[in-house]
Amino acid sequence: MFTGIIKNTGVIKELKKKNNGYFLSIISNLNFTNKDIGTSISCSGVCLTLTKIQKIKKKNELFFYLSKHTVVTSAFKHLKPGAIINLEKSMKYGDEIAGHFVQGHVDTTIKVLNINVSNSKSWTIFFNIPKKFRKFLIEKGSISINGISLTIAKIFSNKFKVVIIPHTLQNTNLLKLQKNNYVNVEIDLIAKTLLKK
Repeated sequence: MFTGIIKNTGVIKELKKKNNGYFLSIISNLNFTNKDIGTSISCSGVCLTLTKIQKIKKKNELFFYLSKHTVVTSAFKHLKPGAIINLEKSMKYGDEIAGHFVQGHVDTTIKVLNINVSNSKSWTIFFNIPKKFRKFLIEKGSISINGISLTIAKIFSNKFKVVIIPHTLQNTNLLKLQKNNYVNVEIDLIAKTLLKK
């Protein structure tokens, strides 16, 4: 379980197919020790198990295994070496919950329809939303995009918008987003539970 408050990023070094799965390595400044091996890490919203750590000067190279299903159903299928990944360690008992409960179970990928930049340097981003997920969206409610806890500003018939403040842009991979890019989306757990039929 995660909060969606992103304070660290990493860069994909390699995403290599092997047998029926994929091996991912990410370079990051985020501190890890061998005690962290086997723990869950949110990688742009996808909950992955850390399998190995390798020191590279003052940075860490983090290793993960991805199933074919994970790659196919997430934005990882669009990513290449050099892409920036949002990273968050799993919550510990007593941690502050400043965002919302994020499981790291991506529901779908959606496309950036448009990005508007305001004078305050905040961004308004419009995303498409598949019809079957629209009923779970609530204006002023939460949604996880690339692992980031965001607030839905407005919902339209086939899209929605979020407003990204400069602090979030500077500390996440949203700053690199462009029109027609795909992002990982996890619908709010509470909304899915309450509206499940």
